[in-house]
Amino acid sequence: MSQQPLPPPSALNLDNIQGDILSGLPKKTQTYFFFQITDARLFRSQLVEFTPLVKTVAQVIKDRKAIDDHKRKGDKTLITMVGVNIAFSHKGFAFMGIDDANLTKTETIFEMGQKKDAQSLGDKGTTVGSEFVPDWEPEFLQDIHGVILVSGDSHGTVNKKLQQVKEIFGLAQGPNKSSIKAVTSIVGDVRPGKESGHEHFGFLDGISNPSVIGFDKDPNPGPKPVPAGVLVTGHEGDPVATRPAWAVDGSFLTFRYLFQNVPEFDKFLKDHPVPLPGLTPEEGSELLGARFVGRWKSGTPIDISPFRDDPELAADPKSEEGFCHRNNNFRFQAEGSFQKICPFAAHVRKTLPRADLEDLPPNGISIQKNRIARRGVQFGPEVTKEEKLTGKTIHGRGLLFACYSTSIVNGFAFLQKSWANNPTFPPESATEVPGLDPLIGQGQRKLSGTDPNNPSFELTLPDFVVPRGGEYFFSPSLKGLRETLAVAA
Repeated sequence: MSQQPLPPPSALNLDNIQGDILSGLPKKTQTYFFFQITDARLFRSQLVEFTPLVKTVAQVIKDRKAIDDHKRKGDKTLITMVGVNIAFSHKGFAFMGIDDANLTKTETIFEMGQKKDAQSLGDKGTTVGSEFVPDWEPEFLQDIHGVILVSGDSHGTVNKKLQQVKEIFGLAQGPNKSSIKAVTSIVGDVRPGKESGHEHFGFLDGISNPSVIGFDKDPNPGPKPVPAGVLVTGHEGDPVATRPAWAVDGSFLTFRYLFQNVPEFDKFLKDHPVPLPGLTPEEGSELLGARFVGRWKSGTPIDISPFRDDPELAADPKSEEGFCHRNNNFRFQAEGSFQKICPFAAHVRKTLPRADLEDLPPNGISIQKNRIARRGVQFGPEVTKEEKLTGKTIHGRGLLFACYSTSIVNGFAFLQKSWANNPTFPPESATEVPGLDPLIGQGQRKLSGTDPNNPSFELTLPDFVVPRGGEYFFSPSLKGLRETLAVAA
């Protein structure tokens, strides 16, 4: 199979890259449809009809412009809009007879699949014989060959498009016409009203996604923009020097089915307020949550506003001078006590350590290769009155976590295993052990730094985020879909 040399940094073909990778499919709701291929030859022939439905980055840019124009007119209704993307696991490629050795050569966890990687990620489970079985939903213990993402303005719009997709693959026409079978479908919804953009614990999400060189025209100050090849295969920054033509302009997609114990989280904050002079118990509880996350619920970083929220700062994308993206332009302050301002283990510090690594003597450590583009959406209902009263979860809710990168090993898996689950990361302090990421860290759940006046004080935490499934996928380019995966009957 021919190898394609790396193009120059500016040569992103936005008509060839699936839209969710660089732009994020616009959505108020999104369905993840997981499937197994049952007839490879029929499936690949049906891909010929399916591929024109796949929305590209170029099309998403037009969609977002249409949304902005609609809002500028003062119209608060939603535009009818839908987008479809597709990705495949290694087992899916193998079942189709596609040689994905170029992908698995450096990404062995893509080849093994997330179920076999779950123990290494820290997911809970049991060992049956010699095999570790994670405590996942039964559907995710099955083989999953692919996932189809359908995003849109409403359930009606998404369901109509998903039905069209199912008809293409023969699911509505009986087993003899069908090339796939459904494993499971999961629906995610942006939270309602003022909670839009916030995950279920209440914190504004998606603020620190990386800017991409050659794509983002006017990036705000903050972490350095990354070369396109950190997120899109076949470009500068791709850890693999050459790719087969079909694997250029693609990206690895990591999916995680994360349940959030919101009532328990809120109760823990209420029961353990930060004992800072001048704060009420309610304010102390709010501060503890902010120190867990590294941001206030508004999105304001505690590195800039450490002891009280500043919603005006969070809502203002740039300063008065127009040069400073204030809610993302910070480095983690190191003067005085290292944890006085922001705990080492705060979620945003664990997953994007900034100066903690970039300024390490003698020359710093670059974290660009570890960046990921997050594209998740919330699922499940809002917390009920009964759940608030009892402090116990009754209804499942959480995050359909999805992220893209050209390396799962350098990206998601590294962030989870080497940073979030590592009690001694970041490495600055010789006297205070940071502990685990208080949200996603898996292991002995202790952390220090919650009390600004007593940084060595440790809290022991219950599980607030529980993984219940997942898989590693690769999202091929439009050219890859048309010219390699799809085969006319």
